[in-house]
Amino acid sequence: MIGKKNIIFGCFFFVFSAFLGGIMVNMIQTTVGDAQKTKQEEVGRIQNFKANDFEEDLQKLDAEKIAKANTDGLLAMNTWLNAWDGVSQIRNAHAHGNLESLLNIVVGILLAFLSVSKLWKQLISWSFLLGAICHGGALFLFNFAGQQWAYDFILKWGVGPILILLGLVLTGAAVVKGFNGKLADS
Repeated sequence: MIGKKNIIFGCFFFVFSAFLGGIMVNMIQTTVGDAQKTKQEEVGRIQNFKANDFEEDLQKLDAEKIAKANTDGLLAMNTWLNAWDGVSQIRNAHAHGNLESLLNIVVGILLAFLSVSKLWKQLISWSFLLGAICHGGALFLFNFAGQQWAYDFILKWGVGPILILLGLVLTGAAVVKGFNGKLADS
């Protein structure tokens, strides 16, 4: 069965990319949560200054103390935004990996019901496999191994997304030509 490799790959790739969801939740609870708490403390302090006509402990604040508090607030906000940026990068790899895994599983099953040539089936199969590796795999390399070339590869050449789109077009055409709802001969 030509689609078997897609189903196997899709199942294992899905486990790997779904695992990233746990990493994201952990990051949100720890890194983002800590940054959120610090941000609220620093920005809340500045809000209190303004609400109290720039007085603290019944003393008028001088420009240096206000400037330092503003700096602390801005740095805390930046730390918080950077923490969310790390989550966003994982979210991209997680979402694309999950989608590309499920596409491979569905297409692997669908190939068993298509009465088209073996070459056509192989083209569909390999376009989804290589598309997931070149797209989702490159996102993993960029986000977790810091491999900038992998991200540049996606942006410059777009090989992964192009292969997945090609696979979708080939699959659509194969369904029009050779789908009859029954298992086809391999």
